[in-house]
Amino acid sequence: MPYPDQDFLLHSPTARRLFHEVADGLPIYDYHCHLDPAEIASNRRWDNLADIWLGGDHYKWRLLRANGVDERYVTGDGTPEEKFQAWAATVPKSLRNPIHHWCHIELQRYFDIDLLISPETADEIWARANERLADEDFCAHGILKKFDVRMVGTTDDPVDPLDTHLNIASSDLETRVRPTFRPDKAFCVDQPTAFNAWIDRLEAISNTDISQLGDLLTALRRRHDEFHEAGCRLSDHGLENLPAEGCDDANAAIIFEKARGGKAATAEDRARFTLYLMLFLGRLDAARGWTKQLHLGAARNVNPKGFESIGPDAGYDNIGDYRQAPGIIAYLGALAAEESLPKVILYNLNPADNYLFATLAGSFQDGSVAGKIQFGSGWWFLDQKEGMEMQLNALSATGLLSRFVGMLTDSRSFLSYPRHEYFRRIVCNLIGSEADRGELPDDFELLAELVRAICSGNAEKHFGGH
Repeated sequence: MPYPDQDFLLHSPTARRLFHEVADGLPIYDYHCHLDPAEIASNRRWDNLADIWLGGDHYKWRLLRANGVDERYVTGDGTPEEKFQAWAATVPKSLRNPIHHWCHIELQRYFDIDLLISPETADEIWARANERLADEDFCAHGILKKFDVRMVGTTDDPVDPLDTHLNIASSDLETRVRPTFRPDKAFCVDQPTAFNAWIDRLEAISNTDISQLGDLLTALRRRHDEFHEAGCRLSDHGLENLPAEGCDDANAAIIFEKARGGKAATAEDRARFTLYLMLFLGRLDAARGWTKQLHLGAARNVNPKGFESIGPDAGYDNIGDYRQAPGIIAYLGALAAEESLPKVILYNLNPADNYLFATLAGSFQDGSVAGKIQFGSGWWFLDQKEGMEMQLNALSATGLLSRFVGMLTDSRSFLSYPRHEYFRRIVCNLIGSEADRGELPDDFELLAELVRAICSGNAEKHFGGH
């Protein structure tokens, strides 16, 4: 019997029926990911299995290091085959980690291989997968078509040129690839060297001289407009937490001008400046009808030696322990008071905040749009079975699961689309098992309607149009 089998994670008759008859094969709206739009535009192909499976995947890098693998075979100069052999020796040690599930599902869905990954099967897997990679349809566009990915939301800095997105939009690719406006570097007034290098790039791409705060706001507004014209409908921010106290125009101008002059802001001034800019950006999003994503709670680059030697996004990040409620309340409350609250998705990284985020979403619904404020899916360290179930349970207990926009990959890899299948199996099991226990109505079409909505339909309505 293959592992995972066709009824993987489906533990009741109705769960199995919901997945196989309803969820399986629904189109995917992957509204937040970190795919490189240039790889989509060029219809990228891959040289070998290590290239597509291990390159840039810090989830796997963390497990390799935990298994005692030398960095040479993680991010170093080991050969692709040596890196794959190290990975094949690590997978059997990863039982109960979600990557054990994901990797075997990926082998089945992409390569038609149902072998257990191990040192003994590594050579066969390597050969068969590399042979499949040579097929004409094994390319970026082929993968998007195979998994019926209707929409992809990449993650883009305002200083990034949009030519690649415009080229994709004018191509024959059926998947809609939308940029996402993520201006996190605009807040770094406590790091004037990096901040000013970023401002210089913003000057160039927005054709704006930026010496005063008003110039910065003008440049950001111009880029926001240009992103909208390029199809952008989402913004995103990755913050430890939202500050609870902001500042007025005059104080924000002072903080900006000092940083522009090379003087680092204090931590307190950075926080005030961040909230000031976040309110400005929230108004822009509301005016354009965008959805604002708030990814809160990551402690990034916690290993100084690892960060110094390899850089960011290399597996040295952590769940943070930050106070979240005051800042979110202040931020959403201020925008709501101005009638400038956009659609928002709140993602937490600390599971201790599940019910906090779920209830905060409920407190700022205003009846204008169903599901206007969303408690986002399990993110990063929480996008696994337990994390997803905790998020689904908190949302169900405090709000409307039926209005949830569902899963996203948050991935840099084209091999991550089975995460949507993983999520859908978990959803079908949760709903189907409760129905079979009499905790939900014995009405298959009612249950099927719910599954369709949260696996695909709500995301299509929220992100797939205009």
